[in-house]
Amino acid sequence: MFKALASISALLASVGLLLVGHGLQGTLLPLAAQEARFSDLAIGLISSGYFVGMVAGCLAGPFIIRRAGHVRAFAALISFMSAVVLLHPVLVDPVSWFLIRVVSGFCLAGFYMIVESWLNEAADNRNRGMIMSFYIVVLYASMMVGQVSISLFGIDSFLPFIVASIMVSLSVIPVSLTTSTQPAPITIVRFRPVKLYQTSPAAFVGCFLVGLASSAIWTMAPIYGTQIGFSTNEAAYYTAAFIGGGVLGQWPFGRLSDRMDRRHVLLGLAFATLVIAAVIALWEPRSALVATLCAVAIGAVLQPAYSVAVAHAFDHARSEDYVETSSGLLLSYGIGSIIGPTGASLAMQATGPSGLYMTVAAVQVLTIAFVMTRLAARATPSPDHKRDFGPDATAPVGAVISPDATVREARQTARPGGEAGLA
Repeated sequence: MFKALASISALLASVGLLLVGHGLQGTLLPLAAQEARFSDLAIGLISSGYFVGMVAGCLAGPFIIRRAGHVRAFAALISFMSAVVLLHPVLVDPVSWFLIRVVSGFCLAGFYMIVESWLNEAADNRNRGMIMSFYIVVLYASMMVGQVSISLFGIDSFLPFIVASIMVSLSVIPVSLTTSTQPAPITIVRFRPVKLYQTSPAAFVGCFLVGLASSAIWTMAPIYGTQIGFSTNEAAYYTAAFIGGGVLGQWPFGRLSDRMDRRHVLLGLAFATLVIAAVIALWEPRSALVATLCAVAIGAVLQPAYSVAVAHAFDHARSEDYVETSSGLLLSYGIGSIIGPTGASLAMQATGPSGLYMTVAAVQVLTIAFVMTRLAARATPSPDHKRDFGPDATAPVGAVISPDATVREARQTARPGGEAGLA
């Protein structure tokens, strides 16, 4: 175990450093945009820009990595991401910030592809679960540290942008100096949404709706916090609490889905999310402690739904289609994530801060209705056909995608398992 972890220590160090900087930006930018008097809609569109870049990076990133190699592509993408962070306080207008976030999302998609394919190369069937579990812990812990670190800075100064850029830049060093063998050329597969929908409609639509709801909270939570009277520090902890809740809920609900029809678990999670979101929207708790506990609760039941949906899709997919399946579900999630922040911002602009959780509640109604139709249309899979829930479903991991149908030969000759993630 220690030998395996030592072999990926440089990668995990890079993940930790970059995700601290990325998490700091995640909380800083909505608050700084509000300070600059951007409208709620503008803030939502800027947040959506990140996911636009993430989806574009999942499509185009593999070709950059195959052309330049993992280390050089890593250095180029992270340097670009570090540079554009510093443009936020220089170009203070919504259009510029939208474009900057597109670039950041694109670069981060490439970062995840490189790191996760490298981790997959270092793992084998004996230690893959352990390696991926450590990766997940480092990923979420670092992001939460970055989010709450905003409490050390004022949002009206240049300093937090400099710190975020420094952390992103430092993440290049461990990978650049590692002596670990680079992974095989990254896998490129096709995105065939019709086939994926036919394989598992509940998973495909479920991932889209989870992306829509979770991205709305993830990106607009700092604004929600300040609008209900929280200080900057309290809003940062509130946002981190949502992610922390997701971490707590992943494994219990995943293991529960191993013991019953996963669609029933999806239905239960959607119903629980609906109830909590409705309570928050109607009650609008003003106590920082109570509101933060509510954020933990909704994170614990909303975010695991993606993992359960992925596991459900694997129950119906052939083993040779796992890479393409996880890729398609990642893009479905990403497309939903593009819509979520903008939709929530429109609702908040129309109804006030409670519009965020009204949006989440409305999405859960759609989820419940769709999953119920699927329960009536398809029988529960037998236990022999179910794939155990594991860290590969828990992680924001998906394989590399190309819309080009001519890449089948590349898929046949390259190692299956080059991966891209969504933060």
